[in-house]
Amino acid sequence: MFFIAPDYFVSKVSLAVTTHLMNTYSRQPLAFTHGEGVWLWSTDGKKYLDGLAGIAVNGLGHNHPKLVKAICDQAARLIHTSNLFGVVEQEALATRLCELSGMQEAFFCNSGAEANEAAIKLAKYYGYKKGIENAKIIVMERAWHGRTLATLAATDSPKAKVGFGDLPGGFVRVPYRDFAAIEKAKAENPEIQAILMEVLQGEGGINVAEIEYLKELRKLCDANGWLLMIDEVQSGIGRTGEWFGYQHAGILPDVITLAKGLGSGVPIGACLAAGKAAGVMGPGTHGTTFGGGPLVCAAAMATLQTMDEDKLLANANEMGHLIRAVLTRELAGVAGVKEVRGRGLMIGLELWKPCAELVALGREKGLIINVTRDNVVRLLPPLIINKEESEMLAMGVAALVKEFLAQ
Repeated sequence: MFFIAPDYFVSKVSLAVTTHLMNTYSRQPLAFTHGEGVWLWSTDGKKYLDGLAGIAVNGLGHNHPKLVKAICDQAARLIHTSNLFGVVEQEALATRLCELSGMQEAFFCNSGAEANEAAIKLAKYYGYKKGIENAKIIVMERAWHGRTLATLAATDSPKAKVGFGDLPGGFVRVPYRDFAAIEKAKAENPEIQAILMEVLQGEGGINVAEIEYLKELRKLCDANGWLLMIDEVQSGIGRTGEWFGYQHAGILPDVITLAKGLGSGVPIGACLAAGKAAGVMGPGTHGTTFGGGPLVCAAAMATLQTMDEDKLLANANEMGHLIRAVLTRELAGVAGVKEVRGRGLMIGLELWKPCAELVALGREKGLIINVTRDNVVRLLPPLIINKEESEMLAMGVAALVKEFLAQ
């Protein structure tokens, strides 16, 4: 078998970073050669505990044998044919996702932003078929839905929008978890046809929507003929301890969007529809060249099957409780700590002041963590993390925070 040494990739990556990559990322001074479970090894041989999982992507951790086998086996059979033809693996994945979610149909794409683009188009077309030329969609403060022009318009990040001029319209923004604000928006905007929201905001700072709030939104959408569209790009596929975050509230949305953890690292997204949203889109209304190809669908099916077999939903619940409990215990009474919150293995630790430098401090200690919204430490470890690793992560983060706040 032909083999390329890891140092070849290291040298090529270094060269590309300095000369040929478009400068769209503020990258950390770190690159990895391989991983195993919840651990990563850098180009200089240092070992790191991965508390980020590729931003909620690597739910099965790194180098999971069942995933690797599924990808290799499928690559040896068929990688791509296009959506001009039937795709057996795509059909199987759609069926399984609908079984798990309660939805009725699926459209596959390549990313979370693309999944949300599909949802936005579906809502617009839903309104159009009802005679509303420019349907509006309610979106939330602190929301994050992507970086394409339409999903950026739905996103609440002034910094991310700078320089891109007039973004697509049709969005009505309200405060998160404020039902009265939605009622007010309804009275002022008769063109509203949908609500797009995250039940647990990720980039927005790990903000959790109350169960009753979600149930009231479901009732409101039913009463007005609106679509309830849930962005599960970060919270879906077991991250919160259920297959999907909305299942904690016992509701069924009309549309959900998925990506990140669905393929355990291969690029796949999905927009699922049910009820009055099912059957809205027809041939010619949307499409993609790569979406739902055999390779990525095989990886997604292996992900879902492995999560089932290894009981990773229960593990996400148990380890999430453990990490939050350790953080709460270790940081009790520490001045500067505001709150520990989250569901499952989607955890936020909010401080009273900006703490972006914790990322570098963690790196020095062999911890991969993230800070979002300036002052929220975000933990998204692989769903396979065990008790010892969970305690190690929580204790490590608590020590970092104490050191940082004592400065």
